[in-house]
Amino acid sequence: MPVAIKVGISACLLGDQVRFDGGHKRSDFCANELQRHVEFVKLCPEVGIGLPVPRPTIRLEQHSNGVRAVIPKTGDDVTERLAQFADKADGHLKQISGYVLCAKSPSCGMERVKLYDPETGYARKEAQGIFVQRLRELHPALPLEEDGRLNDAPLRENFIMRVFVFNAWQQLPQPLRKSDLLSFHTELKLLLLAHNQQEYRRLGRVVAEQSEINEAFAKQYIEAIMAALGQPATRANHTNVLQHIQGYFGDQLTKQQKAELSELILDYRDGVQPLLAPLTLLRHYLREYPNSYLSGQRYLNPYPADLKLRYAL
Repeated sequence: MPVAIKVGISACLLGDQVRFDGGHKRSDFCANELQRHVEFVKLCPEVGIGLPVPRPTIRLEQHSNGVRAVIPKTGDDVTERLAQFADKADGHLKQISGYVLCAKSPSCGMERVKLYDPETGYARKEAQGIFVQRLRELHPALPLEEDGRLNDAPLRENFIMRVFVFNAWQQLPQPLRKSDLLSFHTELKLLLLAHNQQEYRRLGRVVAEQSEINEAFAKQYIEAIMAALGQPATRANHTNVLQHIQGYFGDQLTKQQKAELSELILDYRDGVQPLLAPLTLLRHYLREYPNSYLSGQRYLNPYPADLKLRYAL
């Protein structure tokens, strides 16, 4: 039986009434769609450090000793407590393959969190939450995304793809053997070519030349992989990958079939068709003319199809 993919999530995004005002920010995508395929690990750092619900608001302030998480009503500084919560929760965090965070939160916001000048009260949207900052330090390869950004189809697809890739990495036998690393890297070839061709080639050379696969090398490798996959895949790169896959059927397809497939790929390139259209036809030909190399490529089936993530790409 396959191991359930665990994903961390801000508890308010699953409907838990843990926000400062006693409310929640339930995410329909997470609660109704993604939850069918993953096991969520719910955390609320602010409740986790003992703050009540409801509670006075926390805000991030710029001080001479750095960014501080302060409760203006009481003057309490909870910066260390929020950071230490990530350390205390690390046993859970090591098991997860991704994390969905609550946007704009002084504890969980990934970016553009308000940073206040305590003297003037003026705020700039340029900070990140204290908990997520420590989370990134502990697990730099871990896929992270905010609830609001999941409403953007390409960002949503990219995050879920990275979660499933990272989970596959986590399932590799330990200690890691070079043969397993080579197989993993080979499976990612077309995905990497769609996201970052230069990094794919660089990492291929690095893996081939590496004689010892120790913990330090494995950490550097997966961080580089996740950074490369985090870059948006371009329509031009997708087109190149689709044409590359088409080449594997050169001896099986009729002249008319080749022309139809080429036209469909170019229609995708020109924005007339979604990515799913040429992919569906290529998967059809792969079923008719099996190819073990293509069948092993994560590009063709990176996550469960019923998530419908490539419909708008």
